[in-house]
Amino acid sequence: MAKLKLIHRCTDCGSAHPKWSGRCVTCGAWNSLVEDVEGPDEKVSLAAGLALVPPGEAKPINDISTHLGGPVSTHIAELDRVLGGGLVPGSVTLLGGEPGIGKSTLLLQLLASSNRKCLYVTAEESAQQVKLRADRLGVNSPDLWLLSEMSLTNILRSVDELKPDVLVVDSIQTVVDPELGSTPGSVVQVRGCAHRLVQEAKHRDLTVVIVGHVTKEGGLAGPRVLEHVVDTVLSFEGERHHALRLLRAAKHRFGPTNELGLFEMTEEGLIGVPDASQLFLNDRRTGVPGSVVVPTIEGHRPLLVEVQALTNKTSGGVPARRSAQGLDPGRLALLLAVIERRARVEVHTHEVYASVVGGVKLTEPGTDLGLCLAIVSAISNKPLPSDLVVIGEVGLAGEVRQVSQIQRRLTEAARLGFARAIVPASAPAKTEGLSVMRVGTLSEALAHAGLN
Repeated sequence: MAKLKLIHRCTDCGSAHPKWSGRCVTCGAWNSLVEDVEGPDEKVSLAAGLALVPPGEAKPINDISTHLGGPVSTHIAELDRVLGGGLVPGSVTLLGGEPGIGKSTLLLQLLASSNRKCLYVTAEESAQQVKLRADRLGVNSPDLWLLSEMSLTNILRSVDELKPDVLVVDSIQTVVDPELGSTPGSVVQVRGCAHRLVQEAKHRDLTVVIVGHVTKEGGLAGPRVLEHVVDTVLSFEGERHHALRLLRAAKHRFGPTNELGLFEMTEEGLIGVPDASQLFLNDRRTGVPGSVVVPTIEGHRPLLVEVQALTNKTSGGVPARRSAQGLDPGRLALLLAVIERRARVEVHTHEVYASVVGGVKLTEPGTDLGLCLAIVSAISNKPLPSDLVVIGEVGLAGEVRQVSQIQRRLTEAARLGFARAIVPASAPAKTEGLSVMRVGTLSEALAHAGLN
């Protein structure tokens, strides 16, 4: 039996080191070295996989046909929205998310609605457990095959026998290649199995979906190379105790990565949410200080979300606490400084808690002005008008700057019955049904909102 040796491997670049150090000397990543074992035969599987791929042939770019590379619809509207039309034959998609968020539910619904021959490989659960979930979801497709297997060799043997159109592997961290001299879930195993599945997908024109675990920080577990070798990286987000689920593409070689898919978890499974704005605003209370509605853009979809702020005056020289949920804490700190210096509103003596309702994470600067108004509203204990929406980026000088697609945001606000909007002074033409107030500075916006 080949002798194994203990090494430390970088989870970012996969390089091996004889001993642990705080920084990888190959890629420069900090705290990325983990224990692993290495054997003389660990590269056998990769070499065997490469032998299956016929040698490439150089062709003029104008002679290459693309008609076979188009996406095939999954018949799930929200998933197709994120994927730019569907899954592409021969592609490899990596789906990540926290345990219990609904990844297996989404994949079962995907396979049941695909109208193609599918193989679901469950390396974590038994086939009986998956069947019970399928019965609960009402999934009953004669073209859906289940395989409870951890060995990559046996998985590929089943692919040879069944010749499916779609292969799902749940999850890559529990699949083991017996020819690799490493423990299950190690960097070597995850990297080697992923490479082999990518080779099989390209060779067979097979659509492959891989499920990946996530770390405590929310990133995909395993080596960084795992994200590089696949074609698409999907992130399934949400709170386990909240019905809303968000699907985003962190990487997509066949389309944009700025689209957002919204689902609601029900007893019948995941249901697409076509009117997300209405869902976010259903339980909104009007007339409460610190609440404002902000039209935001996710891809091509306008969303109206409620941003809330709560403040509490401190005493005794205790440092004021700042907390942000669904918002960038650094951006919150910057805006608090702008409010105090440019708008002359005392915030350093107040604890500030800011949150986005519904579990949505907002990263675009168009929410700046709305967050500022919500904070000042909470400090002054004056509610903002219930029919008001606020759009704009706030600069360090206190100026209100233009943001993208304002017209689409305002149109969505008018559709939902809002009557007034505070926008940057350089915003485009008026929107029917909305009274638009243009402001150039944060102080002007506070005056229009009645917070001065």
